[in-house]
Amino acid sequence: MYTVKEVAKMLDLSEHAIRFYTDKGLIPSLLRDKNNNRLFNEESINWLIGVKILKQCGMSIEDIKTYADLCIKGDSTIQERYEIILRQKEHAHFQLQAARKTVDYLEAKSNYYLNIIEGVIADSSNPAKWPLKYELNEVWDTIKQVGAK
Repeated sequence: MYTVKEVAKMLDLSEHAIRFYTDKGLIPSLLRDKNNNRLFNEESINWLIGVKILKQCGMSIEDIKTYADLCIKGDSTIQERYEIILRQKEHAHFQLQAARKTVDYLEAKSNYYLNIIEGVIADSSNPAKWPLKYELNEVWDTIKQVGAK
């Protein structure tokens, strides 16, 4: 049996996170001693590992709870668990696309600044100096054009 402190060190989780996950009912095999302290066996540690992985994948606590409840119900819930994972995968793909757009913007913006530094273009990067009603699309188009040079 392991204590919260031992499991936290073992799984690189904070003690607070472990207590939070257990309080949310995400660790169905959790045990308690005579003083009501949480105790973890191999099965409960496996549940924590599963929770940690799903959380790192961006899954909400509510969805993890649903997933855990379905696991407890057994093999008859495999289709439902599959659908939860598919939804999370779709969400992760959306986040990846957003991250790619961010990287594209920063690539263009850094190239834009490099062109300013090298004297290729004048500095028009300061929003305080933009003309009134300067459209976001104009800014983005300018950055992309100059950044591509």
